[in-house]
Amino acid sequence: MDFQFMGGSMGSVVGEKITRLIEYATNRFLPVIIVCASGGARMQEGSLSLMQMAKISSASYDYQSNKKLFYVSILTSPTTGGVTASFGMLGDIIIAEPNAHIAFAGKRVIEQTLKKTIPDGSQAAEYSFHKGLFDPIVPRNPLKGVLNELFQLHGFLPLNQG
Repeated sequence: MDFQFMGGSMGSVVGEKITRLIEYATNRFLPVIIVCASGGARMQEGSLSLMQMAKISSASYDYQSNKKLFYVSILTSPTTGGVTASFGMLGDIIIAEPNAHIAFAGKRVIEQTLKKTIPDGSQAAEYSFHKGLFDPIVPRNPLKGVLNELFQLHGFLPLNQG
């Protein structure tokens, strides 16, 4: 997901590629890591982009529930909208970057809908972490080591000798 292209939005091609990735991993019993950086579903495609949420979630259900395989979701800044509502939050382990902007809707949209002011920083990773929305907050530098440990714990890599 390239945030430089249309805000990393999820359209039908992104949905198809992620679904195929999950199906490929399911057939080969591989773990999945998805790094999210998205402004949400691509509204220019209308309902086609929204259907990707269900399509990816269905493939993820087969992968996680039926095959019992391991999915790690890494949320970078920003991760919002339909990506947050679907595969961004479906990982067995959900990792966020420090200070990442993670939300379903933007602050202005929430305030206009609820007719209430929401606190500053309420869409920051640290705030959501304290509410239990995801697992660890991990900076990029130690991320490789954290993923290595997770894969060892879940049996995808041999434990270190010595």
